[in-house]
Amino acid sequence: MNSHKVKAGASLFEPRLVREALFDAVRKLSPRTQWANPVMFVVYLGAILTTLLWVQDLREPASAADNEGAGFALAIALWLWFTVLFANFAEALAEGRSRAQAASLRSMKRDTVAKVLQQPRFGSSWIPLRASELRKGVVIFVEAGDTIALDGTVIEGVASVDESAITGESAPVIREAGGDFSSVTGGTRVLSDWLVVEVTVNPGESFLDRMISMVESAKRQKTPNELALTILLVGLTLVFLMVIVTLWPFSAFAVGQAGAGSVVGIAVLVALLVCLIPTTIGGLLSAIGVAGMSRMMQANVIATSGRAVEAAGDVDVLLLDKTGTITLGNRQASDFVPAPGVSVQQLAEAAQLASIADETPEGRSVVALARERHGLAERSATELQAEFVPFTAQTRMSGVDLSTSQGPRHLRKGAADAVRRHVEALGGQFPAAVSQAVDNVSRKGSTPLVVADGARVLGTIELKDVVKPGMRERFAELRRMGIKTVMITGDNPLTAAAIAAEAGVDDYLAEATPEDKLRLIRSHQAAGRLVAMTGDGTNDAPALAQADVAVAMNSGTQAAKEAGNMVDLDSNPTKLIEVVETGKQMLMTRGALTTFSIANDVAKYFAIIPAAFVGTYPQLASLNVMQLHSADSAILSAVIFNALIIIALVPLALRGVRYRAVGAAALLRQNMLIYGLGGLIVPFVGIKLIDMFLTVLGLV
Repeated sequence: MNSHKVKAGASLFEPRLVREALFDAVRKLSPRTQWANPVMFVVYLGAILTTLLWVQDLREPASAADNEGAGFALAIALWLWFTVLFANFAEALAEGRSRAQAASLRSMKRDTVAKVLQQPRFGSSWIPLRASELRKGVVIFVEAGDTIALDGTVIEGVASVDESAITGESAPVIREAGGDFSSVTGGTRVLSDWLVVEVTVNPGESFLDRMISMVESAKRQKTPNELALTILLVGLTLVFLMVIVTLWPFSAFAVGQAGAGSVVGIAVLVALLVCLIPTTIGGLLSAIGVAGMSRMMQANVIATSGRAVEAAGDVDVLLLDKTGTITLGNRQASDFVPAPGVSVQQLAEAAQLASIADETPEGRSVVALARERHGLAERSATELQAEFVPFTAQTRMSGVDLSTSQGPRHLRKGAADAVRRHVEALGGQFPAAVSQAVDNVSRKGSTPLVVADGARVLGTIELKDVVKPGMRERFAELRRMGIKTVMITGDNPLTAAAIAAEAGVDDYLAEATPEDKLRLIRSHQAAGRLVAMTGDGTNDAPALAQADVAVAMNSGTQAAKEAGNMVDLDSNPTKLIEVVETGKQMLMTRGALTTFSIANDVAKYFAIIPAAFVGTYPQLASLNVMQLHSADSAILSAVIFNALIIIALVPLALRGVRYRAVGAAALLRQNMLIYGLGGLIVPFVGIKLIDMFLTVLGLV
C-alpha cells in the first residue's frame, strides 16, 4: 500500500474511525444538517414527534388497552432516533475515511527551506527562504538531497527525482527542462544532479494542497445521477406522506360509522410512514457517493469531483495510449544484433555484464535473455571484482569496469547517440552496420540499445514493446459491457496494427497528433458517446479538456493536470481501466441498494399495515401472513428492522458491490434476482425473528 493511502482502506471499521464516526453521527443531529437529506429529515421529524408523544403519555397515562401507551411510544421514538443515527453513522464513517486520507496527505507537508536564485540561471548566487514565503514566479535551485519546496517547472538542468512521497512508488523519475517531463511537485526529493525550477504556484495552492481539498468530503458535490435519485426518493416520500396524512381521518370516520374499534394512533402512523418511505437507500445514498470518491483515492486517483467518478461509470469509449498502458512500457530485451566481427555469444556476454547492476525492468530483461537464449550463467554483482557505472540523465548510459586476466574492460550500454559520443571520444568508430541495425530496430517500433567495450562497438540490443498479460481478456470484458477500446500511438500504421491485433483492441489511431486525438474524441461525442482518455503531455491537454473523463498523469505537465478532471498519482496509464471499473462499481452499488430498499418495503407492508389498522378493520387480521405476536410487536419489529438494515448495509455501501463486466440487461437481471428478491425475503425473515425475540423477552 502506498504511503499516503488511508490506513483504513484495509478495514472498514478501524476503531479510531468508528469512534470518530459515532461522535459525528450525534453532531449531525442538527436540523440544518438533517435538512440536506429530505428522506431522513422526515424520519428525524418523526423521531421528534414520537418523543413528544411519549412525554405527553408520561403526563397523561393512556389506558392499558391503548397501544399509545408511554412504553410503546418510547420504543418507537428510540428506534426512530437509532434510524437517524445509523444513517448519520454511515455517512460519517465514509467521510471519516476521506478525512483520514486528507490527514495522511497533510502530514507530508513541510515548510522546506528553498534556495532562491538571484538570477534565473545555474551558478547564480542564492538566498535561503522558507516555502511559505515563496511566491509564483520565483526561481529556485535544487540539487541532490534537496526537497523541492513548491510545484514548479524545470527551466534548466536534468535530474533524477524521488516522487514516492506523492505516488508511493520507489522508482525515481527523470525531470528535465523542456518537453513533457518538466513539471515537478512540491515535497518530492532530488536524488542526483541539479535543477533550476520556476515556482508556478503560491503557498496553499500546490498540487498537494489541491489533493487535500479534493478528498475532503465537505467539498463533494452531488452528482446528476445522485440528484435524480434524490428527487425520486423525495417524490416517493411525499406520496407516502400524503397517504399517511389521510389515513387518520379515514380511520376516525370508519370507527365513528361502525361504532366499534379504535382509531389508529399517531405513533403508529409515524412508524408506518418511516417504514414505507425508502429510508434504507435514503440513509446510505450520501455514504455511497463519498465512498465512491474514497475508493478512487485508494486506487491512487484524485477525482476533482463526484461528477467525474460518475461519468466514468457511463463511459462508452476508452482511448488508451499504447506505451505503458497496453504494452509493458518498460520494454523487454528480445534480440541481440552483433556488429561485424563479433559473435552473438560475445555480445550477449558483454550485455549481461553491463546489465548486472541495472535493476530496471529493461536491464533485468537483458540478463534474462542472455541466460535463456544463450545459456550464460547469471552472475551476481557481489562476486565480480568490478566498479559499476550507474545510469545518469546526462550520460544516458550505464555499465561496468572490470579487471580481467586479459586486461581492464570498460563495458557500456545505452542510447545509440550516447554510445556513439562515448566511443568517438575514446578514438573509436561507430560501424555503419550498427547504425543500420539501430535504424532497423527503430523502424519496427522497438528501442535499440548499443553495447560497447571501451572504444569498440559490440552490437545492438533490441528492446521490444510487450503487450501486458491479460490485456486481451480485459478488453474482451469491456467489449461485453459495450465499451469500445481505441489504442492511440505515434507508431507507424504497420506497427500499430500489429500491436492492436495482438492486444485485441477494437480500433487504433496511428501516428497520432494532438489534432487527431481531439478530432477523434469529438467524433465519438457527436455520436452520443461518453469518452475517457489518459494523457501526460502538454500536447494531450486539448484532448483531455474535451474528454468526458480525463485522467492526467501526475508525472506529466501542469497543463495536462489542469485539463484533466482526475489525476493518477501513480502515473500509470493502465489506471484508466480501473477508473472506469470504480465508476461502474459506484453506479452498481447505488442501483443495487435502491432495488433492495424499494423491494423490502413490500414485506414491511405485510407486517405493519394489518397491525396498524386491525383495530379499525378487524378483517385485516387475515393479512398477518407472518403470524406476528401482536399489533404492537408487528409495528415495533418493523421499525427495529428498518433501523438495523441500514447499519447492516454500511459495509456494502462503503466497499461497493463486487464489480463484474456484464451488460446493462444482465446487470438488471442480476440486481432483480439478488437485491430485488433478497429485498423481499430478508425483511420477512428479519421481522419475524425480531418479533420472536421481543416475545421471548416479554417486551410486547
